[in-house]
Amino acid sequence: MHILDSSCWLEYFLDGKGADRYAPGIEGHGEIIVPVIVLHEVFKVVMRASNEDSALAATAALQQFPVIPVDENIAMYSAKLGQEHSLAMADSMIFATAHIHHATLWTQDADFRNLPGVKYFEKAC
Repeated sequence: MHILDSSCWLEYFLDGKGADRYAPGIEGHGEIIVPVIVLHEVFKVVMRASNEDSALAATAALQQFPVIPVDENIAMYSAKLGQEHSLAMADSMIFATAHIHHATLWTQDADFRNLPGVKYFEKAC
């Protein structure tokens, strides 16, 4: 099971140079779970880059996978992980969700580089 960080989804939806890395898992409906904070970030960025209809279409695609809400365990564990690894709130919630659900976190975000349970991809230029 894996989680795609917002950076991976955005690369895919905005047809970035690295989009083909994520397409097989997304389009093949692999074992992906989606932290609700990723839903928020993707909607916000796609709406800003394009329009609300595009943002709704992108988040509808994310909702084809199980969406994991923030509960008490994720909230408290993310605070601990955020402090331990100097992560921002959204990043620590995504990271905590991955840990709690035993999922590998795929990301292009350098803040996650070298953290356990993370598959880091250099952003394609």
